[in-house]
Amino acid sequence: MSEHNHVVKKDGKLDISKMGDAIGRIDDGEKDRILSDFDSFKSYLHKRIHLAQRIGLSEEQLAQAAEKVAGYLAANEKPRNREEKLLQELWNAGTQEEQQHLARMLVKLASKSNIQ
Repeated sequence: MSEHNHVVKKDGKLDISKMGDAIGRIDDGEKDRILSDFDSFKSYLHKRIHLAQRIGLSEEQLAQAAEKVAGYLAANEKPRNREEKLLQELWNAGTQEEQQHLARMLVKLASKSNIQ
């Protein structure tokens, strides 16, 4: 796959505009596995956050990516459990600033999760 399809460029810069396309490329079965329960969702986020940190993304870049992913999920995916429903309702009720805070909190939650 060429670099123009990637969210993170070779120079380490994040191209947030590619985030929706990247999420859209996830196989439906994989999406179901990730979103089937909240622990699976947190585990997936945890792994992706640590990968992003290893390749050098800053906290601000992580927060921007989390905000974009949360917006995509709220707009395009039906919640599959109570926790996701609550997150979607909070997202939709919040201002842009509140959504940014919620995205940062999700990054913090997933980063500190004890993943088996």
